Amino acid sequence: MSVSGKKEFDVKQILRLRWRWFSHSNQGSAGGGGGGVGCVGGYIQQDGLDHRGTPVQGRLKSHSRERGVGGLRKTNSPVHSILSPTPGPTPVYVRAGHQLWHHQPSTIQGLQENDQSSKSSSSPSTTRKEEKNPNQEDVENSSVEPAEVETRERLVLSTFARMNTNSSDEFFQAANHAEQTFRKMETYLQHKQLCDVLLIAGEHKIPAHRLVLSAVSDYFAAMFTSDVREAKQEEIKMEGVDPEALKSLVQFAYTGVLELKEETIESLLAAACLLQLPQVIQVCCSFLMKQLHPSNCLGIRSFADAQGCVDLLNVAHNYTMEHFLEVIQNQEFLLLPTAEIIKLLSSDDINVPDEETIFQALMMWVRNDVQHRQQDLGVLLAYIRLPLLPPQLLADLENNKMFSDDLECQKLLMEAMKYHLLPERRPMFQSPRTKPRKSTVGALYAVGGMDATKGSTTIEKYDLRTNTWVQVGVMNGRRLQFGVAVIDNKLYVVGGRDGLKTSNMVECYNPFTKVWSTMPPMSTHRHGLGIAVLEGPMYAVGGHDGWSYLNTVERWDPQARQWNYVASMSTPRSTMGVTALNGKLFAVGGRDGSSCLRSMECFDPHTNKWSMCAPMAKRRGGVGVATHNNFLYAVGGHDAPASNHCSRLSDCVERYDPKTDTWTTVSSLSVPRDAVGVCLLGDRLYAVGGYDGQSYLNTVESYDVQNNEWTEEVPLNIGRAGACVVVVKLP
Repeated sequence: MSVSGKKEFDVKQILRLRWRWFSHSNQGSAGGGGGGVGCVGGYIQQDGLDHRGTPVQGRLKSHSRERGVGGLRKTNSPVHSILSPTPGPTPVYVRAGHQLWHHQPSTIQGLQENDQSSKSSSSPSTTRKEEKNPNQEDVENSSVEPAEVETRERLVLSTFARMNTNSSDEFFQAANHAEQTFRKMETYLQHKQLCDVLLIAGEHKIPAHRLVLSAVSDYFAAMFTSDVREAKQEEIKMEGVDPEALKSLVQFAYTGVLELKEETIESLLAAACLLQLPQVIQVCCSFLMKQLHPSNCLGIRSFADAQGCVDLLNVAHNYTMEHFLEVIQNQEFLLLPTAEIIKLLSSDDINVPDEETIFQALMMWVRNDVQHRQQDLGVLLAYIRLPLLPPQLLADLENNKMFSDDLECQKLLMEAMKYHLLPERRPMFQSPRTKPRKSTVGALYAVGGMDATKGSTTIEKYDLRTNTWVQVGVMNGRRLQFGVAVIDNKLYVVGGRDGLKTSNMVECYNPFTKVWSTMPPMSTHRHGLGIAVLEGPMYAVGGHDGWSYLNTVERWDPQARQWNYVASMSTPRSTMGVTALNGKLFAVGGRDGSSCLRSMECFDPHTNKWSMCAPMAKRRGGVGVATHNNFLYAVGGHDAPASNHCSRLSDCVERYDPKTDTWTTVSSLSVPRDAVGVCLLGDRLYAVGGYDGQSYLNTVESYDVQNNEWTEEVPLNIGRAGACVVVVKLP
């Protein structure tokens, strides 16, 4: 026996308590007095333990050899060990999660200790004999108190529950099981063993296992598990599949290995699409994306469209748009069908410097096969933005025989000429052909401005094609309330203040080389000035010199590279808006030192005179201005100096018509914006940043003139107010 005599007694003690707890109700002896819980001839489940009993005698399946319990006798009965009927309570065997008694020394010992503690605390005078004989079944229990019995019974139950939950079940996970299994299947395939299907593609007969094909391919899974003819055929003819590609994909089903080569990648991708192999489709598309080139991108784009590979189609299309100038130099472009040419010409995303480039590309395609393509010229010309072509080119086309014999072409040319000849009627001529393509409008630059650091020095650029703001440069130092103008695609940063001193300094920034250069300074120090370019020269208007508000105006001559004074305004103005329209310079609103202004005046460079125009409906300092389709727009601002506690920020937008000298209120901004930067990009006005009374805004919104509505756009990277916003044409 593997346990000591003391522990043998403990085991018997446990059995005795179990006996007493689950004794039968019809037994009236003192030893079975725990009655009332047992169920005669029944079955009780307690905490996952099974307890069985009989009315007359208990039957117990004994594992006495494993338990080492002397109180259980081994018999020769076929049913393991059946106890002979004995007087008194019948023991009941409890299955406890396959745990064996001799595997629980710590549990028995703890039980014995708890038993002794319970006994001593409840009845110190009670004693009992410890029986040393392991074969003895009778235990003295006449002196046991009811409270002690209840305590012991609870302890036994909780101990059995713990033994049941501490199961020793284990799980085994074989390493590389799937890999080894598929390797074995591959061996069967190589020896053509257990193969149950033959795929026929062209002259090739490819053996395989249905289970493996179905596990890898949804196409084969549907074929072999559905009620179709192929499900029971031993030979299946595969139509429209390249034999070599099919063979490679069957091999891939077993090995997970696939060779990707430029000369076979398209047939492989086509087969993978048919067989519905998403992994293979993905890697093939990724491979083709890496192979994109101006000489093949159109072919890959068309192939992806035919196969329904959306990601590859989008990448190939974007590549074509980005490298359009190189694409049109290759044979693929000249061989495109008419339908594909229409798709290209109708896109707003083509990366070209101007509309004339696209027109010349179309003519090159037509001349490649004039006999068959000239008949489509009228349809194709409708996708060219003819009103945006130079008027000289339009005049030449009118007398070109290729166009003069086509009535539809003549209508389109006439529409474009009217757009140029009648600029005042352009608002009525608006159509898809008057909307410039994104790449032809240039990029929006936001320079400096007040931010959370009390003065930003960064320059951000907005690209309409990519719809993103990117930081592209940094100013040489902190500068506030300066002006910016664009001459020859270079940014001129004029005047401003550094927080302490007002400056007359002028710097030039080349956005393509990212180089700064110093230019001749203005004659007057100015901050809060307005800057605009009119017919070549640049004008610096008004502002503040650190002591007083200014009405003086200086003009920069790019050829002479010098500043000269011109006629002064009638009113000193600072933080006003300045812009050019119809050959005149307009100064809008601003502050004169005592209040914000409603007034506007314009300068005629030919007479060197300023004249007053109709005033706005609202006073505006920190106003943003821009022009579009012969209208001038005044956006946002504030109606009183900051020192005035009644100062209000404005979301109001007004439009000025120079023909009638009248102002009209249009749709308001989504939020009030003071010191907002406003600029025309394409056919929309952009309101950039500003101050809403609480924070410096990074939000941007654009105004659709046709629909008279503002739309939220991609925000700046940082909030800024008083930023100078200009457009630079891309080279």
